[in-house]
Amino acid sequence: MVEQIDPVSRLAAAGIDLPVPPEPLANYVPATRNGLVVHTSGQLPLRAGHLLHRGKLGREVTVEEGRECSRQAAVNALAAVAAVAGGLGPVASVVRMVVYVASDPSFTAQPKVADGASELLDLAFGSRGRHARSAVGVAVLPLDAPVEVELVVELLPRHAAPDE
Repeated sequence: MVEQIDPVSRLAAAGIDLPVPPEPLANYVPATRNGLVVHTSGQLPLRAGHLLHRGKLGREVTVEEGRECSRQAAVNALAAVAAVAGGLGPVASVVRMVVYVASDPSFTAQPKVADGASELLDLAFGSRGRHARSAVGVAVLPLDAPVEVELVVELLPRHAAPDE
């Protein structure tokens, strides 16, 4: 049996409100739905239209700042999911997350940075938020963002689109 929780209420209790999904930077959409699966595009750590931090982990950005960025990028990814799924209530589970971390070549703590996003998903969904994950160091990200997050979530069967 799937836990009965309200992810939006859990986030709100922690002082987190879902924003309107940020506008894409190019020719793509924030999220797509295929049956009961939602894939998000990479989401940056934007809040009110501004990056929380700029630069690379291990150089201009600390691990704690990177964790904050991965958490905010995950909030934005959840907003994209909610926009195509009719809210977060239909989410049965978070299947996979990829966290891209713009890193100085000597930086090796990408998993610690990604934990900010993983902890947010645990907060929102409890055991339904447990996910497979990759934390990948990259040379640079759009807008000189330190972090970018992608999600794949599965929706509950009762939330299938009418043509499914």
